[in-house]
Amino acid sequence: MTLESPRFRPLLALEALARHHVDYVLIGGLAATLHGSPLTTGDADICPDPTPDNLVRLVAALRELDARVYAPDSPRGLKFDIAPETLVQAQIWNLVTEAGRVDISWLPSGTRGYPDLVQDALAYELDDIVVMVASLADVIRSKEAAGRERDRAALPTLRLLLERAEKQQPL
Repeated sequence: MTLESPRFRPLLALEALARHHVDYVLIGGLAATLHGSPLTTGDADICPDPTPDNLVRLVAALRELDARVYAPDSPRGLKFDIAPETLVQAQIWNLVTEAGRVDISWLPSGTRGYPDLVQDALAYELDDIVVMVASLADVIRSKEAAGRERDRAALPTLRLLLERAEKQQPL
C-alpha cells in the first residue's frame, strides 16, 4: 500500500490560519489565481508576520493541520518539531498538511518580507474569512526575482493581467 499526498484544499488551510488569527500575506500561484490568473497551483504559499506572538499562533495552526516537512520520497511528509524557535531557523518551509501543500517563506524573492508585502496587499473575502493577498505587482516582482523556470513561464500571463487591471482603474 502506498500513501498518497493529501489532496490540495487551500480553503481548509486558510481557515485554520484564520481560526488562530495568524497574520500573513498569501503569495505565489494561489495569490495569482485570486487575481484572475488561469494558471493552476498545487500549494498555498504564505509570508507570515515574524513577530513572536504571531509565530505562536502560526505554530498552533500548523499543529492543527498536522504539518510535516515535505520530502519527495515521503508523500505524507516528515515529522518535525513545530515550534516558534524551529520555524525561524529556515527562510523557507515546504510543508505537507491535511490540507495539502503549504509553503512558508519569511523573505520571498524580490521582497523584504511581510512588512513589505502587507503594504499593498488586498483583502479578499473567501467564504467567511478574510485573506490578505499580495498585490499582483508584488507577485510579479517576486516571480521575476526568483527566476525559476515555472515562474518565468507564468510571467507573461501575470503581466497581461496587471496591464488589464491597470487600464480598468480610473485615474
